[in-house]
Amino acid sequence: MTSPPILVPEAKADVADAYLWYEDQSLGLGMEFLRCVEAALLSVQRTPLIYPVVHESYRRALVRRFPFAVFFEIDDSENQCTVYSVFHCSQDPDKWRGRLPR
Repeated sequence: MTSPPILVPEAKADVADAYLWYEDQSLGLGMEFLRCVEAALLSVQRTPLIYPVVHESYRRALVRRFPFAVFFEIDDSENQCTVYSVFHCSQDPDKWRGRLPR
C-alpha cells in the first residue's frame, strides 16, 4: 500500500487529546507519543496485512511504548487504509467499535 492512512476526525481527536495529556505529564512526552503513533501509521501504510483482524474486517496495530492501539480497515479496491480510532487500551472496546461505519 502506498498512500498514507486516512484518519477520521475522531481518530485525529484521539491523537490530539492523548498528545495534550502526555505533554501535561512531562514536557516532550507528547512529542514522543506522536512519533510512536507516526511510526505505527507508517508500518500500517507499508505492510497493513501483517496486523491481525480483530473485528469483522478491522485490524489493530499497537503503538510502541504507549498503551494505545490503532484500529483500521483496508479498502483494496481503492488501495486505501482508513483509521477509525487511536484507542487507549484500558478503555471499553465498545467505544471504538461504535465508530465503525457498519
